[in-house]
Amino acid sequence: MKIEASYEAKTSMAYSRNEKELSEDLKDKKLSAKEISNTYLFEYQMSISIETKGIFSKQADVLTLADIGYTGKPIGELSQDEAKALVAEDGFFGVAQTSQRIADFVIGGGGDDVEKLKSGRAGMLQGFKEAEELWGGKLPDISYETMKKSLEMVDARIAELGGTVLDSLA
Repeated sequence: MKIEASYEAKTSMAYSRNEKELSEDLKDKKLSAKEISNTYLFEYQMSISIETKGIFSKQADVLTLADIGYTGKPIGELSQDEAKALVAEDGFFGVAQTSQRIADFVIGGGGDDVEKLKSGRAGMLQGFKEAEELWGGKLPDISYETMKKSLEMVDARIAELGGTVLDSLA
């Protein structure tokens, strides 16, 4: 494992060590226990950060509409009427089917664990909030209808298991 670390402590001393420098400093006893711990902590944080970025990149690269069950015509090739049919109430991207997919994902992940279901529900709300921010404000009404219906399904599952949910979609 190659170690390269760089960080700045609150004492305004900058630390920068590679594996060779660390070995030499350890042999010469130039490093304090705190410096050694900080170096290894920094290395660990960096490795986790790199690994997480890699995982998210792989997920983003492979997710397609087929992964969520859409097998129709490519979106860019749809006529206006075909696009309207897809977002109609009973269309693949309509409120009923989309909210069912969202709820199924959260319920499938949470299973019979109320706390996991609540965490999944919180993730739904956080994702929705982030979508609003990316959109630049209020999303189209269909988005709010879909989220409301998804939350109702997840809330029903939580209630079925004896849990309660106090917050709501604002």
